[in-house]
Parts: sequence; structure tokens; C-alpha cells
Amino acid sequence: MHHVPVPVTIIFAILLAALILSLALEEKLHAKKSVIVGFYGVIVLLLASVFGLAHPETVEILGHPVRFPVYVPGVDWEVVAIILGSAVFVDVMSKTGLFTWIAIKLTKMSRGDPVRLLIFYGLMTVVFSAVLNNVTAMIIIGTLTMVSVTKLKRSNQLLGFLLVEALLTNVGGLLTLISSVPNIIIGNAAGISFATFFINASPYVVVATAATIWLGARLFKIRPLANDAEKTEAAELVAGFDENDGISSPGFFWFGVTMLFAFIIAMASASFLPYVRELGLGYIAISFAVVMLLRYKATADRFYEAVDWDLLGFFIGLFIIINMMELAAVLTAIGVGLAPVLAMGDKVGPAVLLFASATISSVTDNIPLAAVLAKILAGMDLPASSPYWWSVIFGANLGGNITPIGSASTLVAVAIIHKAKLPLSFGAFVKVAVPFAAMQLVLAIAYVLLILGS
Repeated sequence: MHHVPVPVTIIFAILLAALILSLALEEKLHAKKSVIVGFYGVIVLLLASVFGLAHPETVEILGHPVRFPVYVPGVDWEVVAIILGSAVFVDVMSKTGLFTWIAIKLTKMSRGDPVRLLIFYGLMTVVFSAVLNNVTAMIIIGTLTMVSVTKLKRSNQLLGFLLVEALLTNVGGLLTLISSVPNIIIGNAAGISFATFFINASPYVVVATAATIWLGARLFKIRPLANDAEKTEAAELVAGFDENDGISSPGFFWFGVTMLFAFIIAMASASFLPYVRELGLGYIAISFAVVMLLRYKATADRFYEAVDWDLLGFFIGLFIIINMMELAAVLTAIGVGLAPVLAMGDKVGPAVLLFASATISSVTDNIPLAAVLAKILAGMDLPASSPYWWSVIFGANLGGNITPIGSASTLVAVAIIHKAKLPLSFGAFVKVAVPFAAMQLVLAIAYVLLILGS
């Protein structure tokens, strides 16, 4: 890459800092992420053209030259396809009634015992966050928790249940490659397969889930039912739930179960399936979405309306900006700044990077952080097994548990808590969440250094 004057790099660095600050103040600005990123994208592209940093690319396809605008090559279309396909697939899957069926089944299995209910709901939160996404998981489980806990006459424990579930959404977001956007971005850049990601992340998720539920039960004083009278009353109350209420068609329900298992298997085996491995995870996500849409082929457009187009627009704009930052040598400068961390070695360096990623993710969107660090680490030719990749993955996900603005799922949880008319300020959330976040981060640092870094 040609030499970039230092003043130009500084200008682009200031714009990147301004973008991150604007995203952190998204609610104060009353602007959507896509609009914020779009605004900065327009400025960054114009400046890149003025300073001669970006030029259209011409690629020969089937013997014909095709000219791509400067903003096309920088977009990671694989990530966009995964998010779009998964969103549509999950939205159609929710119409089968499967997720509600699972939730109510577990509620009845608990027989109304608070501790057992917390364990079941905690496990369900982790699995739903991994298979769906943490926002959808929090909406489904949080809503059911409000109904269940109130019906079981345990309203005094509702806040504890909702907070534990909120904190577990980001733990569940670590379980698979497609559980959260930072996972997709970092995993794609590092070349980590779906199966490898799951194998490496699942032991930590199991331990962190158990520790979070245990700590939640202690801090919020959630105890087992004391006597037979309480157990009988709770069991009778739980028996009033009907798991089949949300199932409109048994045939579609079982079709959905089959498709969900097939989707997970296809994602896990994509790296070694003939023909499919060349097409990537994005192709699998889109394909399963299309198959599910066949059930609603005449009204498929209503599912397109449910897609978070603001999020997709945000990703596309962000990838374009990050690409321009690379051309302006901003990422090179940040990489130089990270050099002392990398020089600490594979024992201290990953721990520092994980803690720094978590701290930054707690106060601003973790997606720009993941995108920037993915570009920088990819330029260092680190192997997929490097603990530095995992430091960013763990830090970007778990940092969302420190403050209520650290992740979308914690924001949703706070909204549900306020809807239930429970008092919870910003400071109160941080005070309650810090012990959980500290425990999870200590476990993550130990796991990355001792297990993944060995």
C-alpha cells in the first residue's frame, strides 16, 4: 500500500473515534445505527476519494471485466448473508410454536420450584441465545418469566430471574459461531469453523452458566420450596400452563423441529461438506430461510418486514468505513499501538486484550470493536488457534454484562423490568451486574490462557 501522510491518518482516526462515540450516544442522538454509520460513511468515502486513497476495482468474471465501486470490495458479504438468512429462518421458525413449547415444557418440569425454575430458565436462555440470538431469546424468555413467576406468586423474585437471564444471554452468545455478530466477524476473519468454535467455546459456557446461576440464586435469595404444602400448591399452579397453545399446525411444528436440527448440522459440517464448503455459511443460512418460507410462499413479504434492516445497513456501512480506515493507515496505527500488548507474550497479552475488549464493549457497541480488531489481527497472520482471537471474542461478548447499554439483550431486559414496574436505575444495574461480570471475565481469562492458549 502506498504511503499515507500522517495528517490524513489523523483525520480518519478522528472520524473513527467520532463514529464510535456517536454509536455510544445512539439513544441521546435519537438516530438509528444505520443512519449514524451512513452519515460517517458518506464523509469517509468522499475524503478517501479526495486524498486518492480509494480507487474502483476491475475484476474479470467469465472473461468480462466488471468494475466494482470502491465501497463494494470492503463489505464482508458472507457476514451479511449469515445475518440475513438466520434472521428470516428464526422468524419463520418462531411461527411453529417450538420455542414456546420448549419454554412451557420446562416450566412444567420445574413443578414450580424457584431454584429448579431458575436453572431451567437459565439453561433455556443460553441455548436460545446460541441458536436464535440474544435479543430474541431475552424477549421470549423474559416475557414468559414475567407470566410464570407472577402466576407462581413469586413476584418478589422476578427482578432476580430477569437479571440472571439477561446476563446469561451474553454467555449463550459465546456458544456457536453464529450466536452473536462479533463471533461471526472474528470467526470469519480468523477462519474458525462452526464445529471448532463450538468445541472451543462450549466448556467455558457450561462452567460460566453454572457459576452465574449459582451466584444469582445466592445474591437474589432464590431458594427451593420449603415444605410439601408449598410444593403441592406450586405444582397445581404450573399445571395450568398448556404448551400446545402456540402450535397452530402439528405438521408444521414437526417440520420446524426437523429443520432446526438440520440447520445446526449443516452449519457444523459446512467446512467439510463437498460443494457447500465453497459456498460458505451465508449460503446455508439463506437456503434454510428460503425452505422455511415455502410454508408462507404467498405471504413471504411479511417476514421481510421483520428483518432488522437497520442492523444490516449498519454492518454494510461499518465494513465500508473500516475498509477506508485500513487504506488511510488508521488500522496500521492501532496495530502499532497494540504491539506492546502482543509483545507481552501468549500468557499476559491475551489477558490484557480480553479485559480491554470487555471494558470498551461495556460502554459502546461491540460490533465496531470486533470489526476493527478483526482487520488488525488478520493482518498479523495469526493462526486460527491463537488466543488473541479468542480474547476479542470473549471480551466483546462478556463486556455487555457490565452495563445495561453494553448489549442489546441487556437493554431489552431493562425494558421488560421497567414494564413489570420494577425499579432499576443505570447505577443499580451496574452494582448488581459487576460481581457476575467480574466472575465471568476471570473465568474467561483463565480459560483462554490455560486451555485455549496451551
